[in-house]
Amino acid sequence: MRDLVAYPDPNYNELRVSLSQLHPNLDPDWIAPGNGCAELLTWVCRELAQLEETFLVTPAFSDYQRALKAFAGTIREYILELGIMRCPIPNFPSPIPNLTGLLLNNPHNPTGCLWDKEEILPYLEQFALVVVDEAFMDFLPPDQQQSLIPMVQEYPNLVILRSLTKFYSLPGLRIGYAIAHPERLRRWQQWRDPWSVNTLAVAAATAVVQDTEFQQNTWAWLKSARSQLFQGLEQLPGLQPYQSVANFLLVKSEQSSSQLQEKLLKGSRILIRDCLSFPELGEHYFRVAVRTQEENQRLLEALSAIVS
Repeated sequence: MRDLVAYPDPNYNELRVSLSQLHPNLDPDWIAPGNGCAELLTWVCRELAQLEETFLVTPAFSDYQRALKAFAGTIREYILELGIMRCPIPNFPSPIPNLTGLLLNNPHNPTGCLWDKEEILPYLEQFALVVVDEAFMDFLPPDQQQSLIPMVQEYPNLVILRSLTKFYSLPGLRIGYAIAHPERLRRWQQWRDPWSVNTLAVAAATAVVQDTEFQQNTWAWLKSARSQLFQGLEQLPGLQPYQSVANFLLVKSEQSSSQLQEKLLKGSRILIRDCLSFPELGEHYFRVAVRTQEENQRLLEALSAIVS
């Protein structure tokens, strides 16, 4: 690429225009690309840490804790009550203390639970800053998504984080974006390293968001493959999968997940993710990716040979 001999556009104008086309009525000035959501999470957690405390819905992606602790933020954890079909948002104290932030993700990781946007909307009036990580929202067709992006222009205290690495399978390129008030994004720009998103990531992101055929194909196969995997896991003794709208399933296991992981690796060269990085879950939960029906069936047969 000829573009590799020059520095990226520091404002990422072309990419921001492409991203704005995914979200009707959203001006590119409200979008900030980042070196994955992790980088953008760092800057929003710098702001959260300036508040008296941040309410964190757990179990949660471990990077939330990392980023908040990096700026000495005060964290108050609220643990989800895990339900097979649905996980209700924890009850927060009423009234919400002043100068308090809220950080959650929707769909939720690691359960795959989706909250209706109406459940989150009241918090925009109660918290000083609300951050919603929507990294897995793309796995839902547009008419089923529960995104709060349409509310960003109405609520300057709302920040949405979106990932391009999960839905489009680009984790090695590190690309994501934030949607927030332009004044907030300009403030972040003063804190960031210059050119945090490289030229290859910009080019790939600009291309994939226009690939509507890939989007339609993903929505078409994912639902049936996820249902196949869920039903297969549900029939295996000692395993209880949780309903999910994302590209993964959380599974509760009577056996140690570490032991299952080791047996699957040795016997079938299949890797499942243990949930030890989620302290609230621990040794008896694991997470599996939804893959093709053939790959899902291979996993189910390998698990069956172990748990049966």
